[in-house]
Formats: sequence, structure tokens, C-alpha cells
Amino acid sequence: MLIDAHCHLDFAAFDDDRLDVINAAKAVGVGHFVVPGTTRTRWPNVLKLGERSDVSLCLGLHPYFIAEHQEQDLDALEQQIAENKHFVAVGECGIDGRFTNTLDEQWRYFDAQLRLAKQYALPVVVHCVKANDTVSKRLRELALPRGGLIHAFAGSYQQADTFLQLGYTLGLGGSVTFERAQRLRRVVSQLPDDGFVLETDSPDMPLSGYQGQRNEPCRVAGVCKAVASLRNQTVEEVAALSSANAARLFGLVNY
Repeated sequence: MLIDAHCHLDFAAFDDDRLDVINAAKAVGVGHFVVPGTTRTRWPNVLKLGERSDVSLCLGLHPYFIAEHQEQDLDALEQQIAENKHFVAVGECGIDGRFTNTLDEQWRYFDAQLRLAKQYALPVVVHCVKANDTVSKRLRELALPRGGLIHAFAGSYQQADTFLQLGYTLGLGGSVTFERAQRLRRVVSQLPDDGFVLETDSPDMPLSGYQGQRNEPCRVAGVCKAVASLRNQTVEEVAALSSANAARLFGLVNY
């Protein structure tokens, strides 16, 4: 069984289309979904999804949507975490180095969410673009007890090893399927068996051959196939490793 360790099934209201998406994923062996929230206005869709037994939730304030966040959203986030014991992580949150004009604000919201993760002993789901070194330094300083997921990792092996040594797990998605991603593909081939999980970031982060199309959780099977080839392992081995790693990371039971 596969676990899609990071997919945005809340990319629209939870309706019949979302059910089709879930059923398509189940048809290729996906048995569980970890769905993050990214803005306070989108949390209700995530919470609705969380009523399903095959969906686990995390809520956060994503740096890409920094203009939408307000100070009171942090208080609302803490309230949600305190009242909903079934959350498996804080996030998606983090730093996006492409947007240099908002970095101060990004760090303020990120730090606040990291402290919530530490306070409530939850792992954190980290968006980290062009900021691997500064983010890993901050994670080392805070020493979160449960570590977390470095979503859509695309750095060097040295950066990967730094995150792994800090107790974090690397998320591998559609990027690994592109021939041009040679550095990332070399990193994937060298990762320890307990160092990665498979993810889709649906509806984003498309696989090679699907550019311009909406990504869906069913395509985690394609990510699995690519990772297996890079690591000289079977698809079954990679699926089992990834699902075990996701279950350990997020405290999932009976998977």
C-alpha cells in the first residue's frame, strides 16, 4: 500500500470530483493521504477531508500566500492544534527564497509555526525553496522533538544529509521523474532507506509527460516507479519503505 505523504486534495471544495480523485488513487494502490492546509481560508476544506478515515491532516500558513496571512491566523492555528488531537503535523509552512521582498514576514510566520510544532510535539511539514542552508540552521537551533518532512526536496546530497542528521525526512515527488534533474536523481539514488517518502503535491508538481495537466495523487505510483529505478529497488520495496517512513514520521497507525 502506498501513502501519498503530501497532496493537496483541498484544491477545490470537497465534491464528487474529489471523490473521483481519491478513487483513482486507490485503484493504483494508494491507501492513505496526508493533506496539508496552506491558508486559514482553506482550512475548512482540509477539515472536511479529515472526516475520512483514509485522510490525515496538517494545518499551516504557507509562505507563498504570505499576503493572505494575518497575525490572528497564528492564534487560530494554535487553537485548531490544541482542539484537534488528530492532526499529524504543523504545515505546510516554510521559506521560499524566490520572494526576497517578503523574507522577513516569511521568517516570522515560519518561526511561530516551528514553535507551535515544538510546543505540541508535532512534526512539521516544511516548504523550502532556495533556502536549504538557512532553514536547516534554524531547525538545528530549535531542535524540534519530532522532526518533520522537507517537502519537495531538490538540494544537494550534503544538504540532504544535513536534514537527515537533524531527524527530517525528504519528500520526493514529480521532479525526480525528469531526466534533466540529474543532481536530484543522484541524491535519490544515495538516500538511506529510512530517509524519504513519496508525495505528489497535487495538483502541482507534475510528473514528466504530464506537464500542463492537473497532478493527482494516483500519480504517486509513477513517482514510486522512478524512485525504484534510480535506487535499483523494486517498486514494491520502495512503496513499502515510503509508507513505513510516512507512518513513522506522522505517527500513523495500522498502515
